[in-house]
Amino acid sequence: MSVTAESVRQLRERTGAGMMECKRALVETGGDLEVAAELMRKQGLAKADKKASRVAAEGVITTATSSDGKSAVLVEVNCETDFVARGDDFTAFAKEVAAVALASKAASVEDLGTKKLASGETVDESRRALVAKIGENISVRRFERVESPGLLGSYLHGTRIGTLVAIEGGDLALAKDLAMHVAASNPSYLSAADVPEDAKAKERGIRIEIMKNDEKNKGKPENILVKIVEGGMSKWLGEITLLGQPFVKDDKLTIEKLLAGAKARVVRYARLEVGAGIEKKQDDFVAEVMAQAGVKK
Repeated sequence: MSVTAESVRQLRERTGAGMMECKRALVETGGDLEVAAELMRKQGLAKADKKASRVAAEGVITTATSSDGKSAVLVEVNCETDFVARGDDFTAFAKEVAAVALASKAASVEDLGTKKLASGETVDESRRALVAKIGENISVRRFERVESPGLLGSYLHGTRIGTLVAIEGGDLALAKDLAMHVAASNPSYLSAADVPEDAKAKERGIRIEIMKNDEKNKGKPENILVKIVEGGMSKWLGEITLLGQPFVKDDKLTIEKLLAGAKARVVRYARLEVGAGIEKKQDDFVAEVMAQAGVKK
């Protein structure tokens, strides 16, 4: 079988690969379109495996919500560059993954990878094919599912931060305001009661040492120093907990008081931010340019 321009076009439509890559595959398979497509798929998966170790700290947060508005998911899908993160293929894949995460009720990222998309491919098969097409490492890093017995608010800050807040009582406007607040203020815990005792003990110990080492505190009674430390602890707990934080729309009102006024309570919240916790590789740009020029430092 000969390699024609038409067969190259058909293979490009099926695989999304470049013209020369399609032509090489057709030449290698004697012009057999089916065999060439299978060969390219295998080669693509091999390429994806090779790229798996590369740091992917860019990407998007996307969300999907059930028709009754009582359950939703946030999904973080990563790539290596912001340029790819803005591309149509990447964003379309991320939206598909969010829809499947919601519909399938997957228990983990690994489980989600086995679920099928509308195309019939699994999430992981589609991901690896996209790696082969785009040329960057792509990963479905994590997802959060939130179920609400009442209302559920969601907020996306561009494509880099996403939040979900489930409440009982109140109204949808309150749920959405809380979701926006969580995006802006990034609380670590819902309430002071949720902060682990070891975290409290560590913070208290640090504050006590600071007090002891401060010359201004020499000679002060122990009970006074304890009161100062506990006052600082109360402020710290307010800063790191959702209920203790000042509302972003009115800093004279804490979230706890806002909820009390609306006769509502937060059941659960979730927040994802692109790349949070990923150690990014710091490239030595000067060294890279010199290396390309064949100059040793």
